[in-house]
Amino acid sequence: MRTERSSRGRRRWWPRAARTRIIGWVLLLVLLSLAVVTFLTWRLLVAETDERMAASLRAEVAEFRQLVGNGVDPTTGQAFASVPDVLRAALSYNQARPNEQFLGYVDGAYRFQSRAETPLRLAEDPAFTALVGAVPDSTSGTYAAAEGQVLWVAVPVRLAGSPEQGVVVVAFAADAERQAADETARLMLAVGALTSLAAAAGAWVVAGRILRPVRDVAATAQGITETDLSGRIDVAEGPGDELADLARSVNAMLDRVENGVAAQRRFVDDAGHELRTPITIVRGHLEVLDPTDADDVRGTVALVDDELERMNRIVGDLLLLAKAEQPAFLRPHPVDVAALTAEVARKVRRLGDRDWVVESAAEVDAVLDPQRVTQAVVALADNAVHVTGPGDRIGLGSRLVDGELRFWVADTGPGVAEADRAHVFERFGRGSAGRGRREGAGLGLAIVAAIAAAHGGRVALDSVPGRGATFALVLPAHPVPGDAPDDVLTDTPDATVDDASATAEDPHPRGGTP
Repeated sequence: MRTERSSRGRRRWWPRAARTRIIGWVLLLVLLSLAVVTFLTWRLLVAETDERMAASLRAEVAEFRQLVGNGVDPTTGQAFASVPDVLRAALSYNQARPNEQFLGYVDGAYRFQSRAETPLRLAEDPAFTALVGAVPDSTSGTYAAAEGQVLWVAVPVRLAGSPEQGVVVVAFAADAERQAADETARLMLAVGALTSLAAAAGAWVVAGRILRPVRDVAATAQGITETDLSGRIDVAEGPGDELADLARSVNAMLDRVENGVAAQRRFVDDAGHELRTPITIVRGHLEVLDPTDADDVRGTVALVDDELERMNRIVGDLLLLAKAEQPAFLRPHPVDVAALTAEVARKVRRLGDRDWVVESAAEVDAVLDPQRVTQAVVALADNAVHVTGPGDRIGLGSRLVDGELRFWVADTGPGVAEADRAHVFERFGRGSAGRGRREGAGLGLAIVAAIAAAHGGRVALDSVPGRGATFALVLPAHPVPGDAPDDVLTDTPDATVDDASATAEDPHPRGGTP
């Protein structure tokens, strides 16, 4: 329970907007970076200041030793008479820097100090006097005075024949000397804080522009309903960035969803529309059936069986059209087109007593789905059989032309009227030559068009009324490289004519006619 309450508390205080979180993290990182840089800079400046003070102390001690080393007062040219004279000369000869102070002690008591004004009051500090006033050897150290930390060096002074013992002390007000480093750090913090605020404001604007596609994705997703799937995200032209790729991927996903829903609705509508007629026929005959009349029963059963077979074919064709929009509809691989053409020609001869002629065969290996291509060509041949009579000529073949692979079937039937060409490849579309057929549902050429589209191709129609028609499956040519295996051939099954173009999922491929 406590864990749940703490979790709810964190969620309450944690900002929900991604833009706010981004700005918060950016500001936190900038402030942390500023703190680290300021601290390191301050420490470097302090170290440099300490080194400068230590160097100054060493220089002062060296100058003092050089001054008194020969025992002659440089101001008079005479030998020093006493230790106080040495101290007085040393303090008057060396000029103290700012925050620096010289002190002289005789027999442990304070006697002299430099005239430069400093914040230090060491002459009045008995603890410091006790610390440095009677050191026997040169000594250095730090001292915590009322004015802050003090760096000092003490050098003992003696003269031959003099009983007095003196000490010269050079002291630095370290905290005052480091004040420049402290002010620099404070200035860096102030400037960094202002810079951080400016960076946060800029990041707020930039984050808003960067996250705009994400907001568009959310708005588009919220606008999608079961009845309206048309919403898309606006994406600028050009390569773009990862968010633009995300928007394009979402648009592509919505396209697939819309196409899938449209295919499902189309399947339901088509099935309901086309199955209504055979169901009505079956119901009408069953309602007037005379169970006592054996001939009537046999005739009705035969009719019902025929209508059920027709409904089965309609459903199979509709399922095939629905699958044509799915990625797994095709299984392309390298195929010997000439061998495929010969195999299809052998199969279509069983469709009817016609003068079947193979007009040409493309001598090329191409990447395609041989079963689907066979299915399409057989459907075209079946269509040609139904618009011709026994002994009529039907030509078929394949050819590679201008980077396109064409499979065609040419018949000598009545042809396709100009007014019918616009809809012969639509679902349940029929030309005037096929309107008298009852066994087909008008889906054969729609299946052919779907197979062509799945390959990235198209269907073509060339017809002169009264002189026949040529239907062609035009596919983009994907030739196999020259080092492909020589034994790559077709993969179509040797089945009966009705099922020659079928797969295990599509047992009745034959459809209607134009």
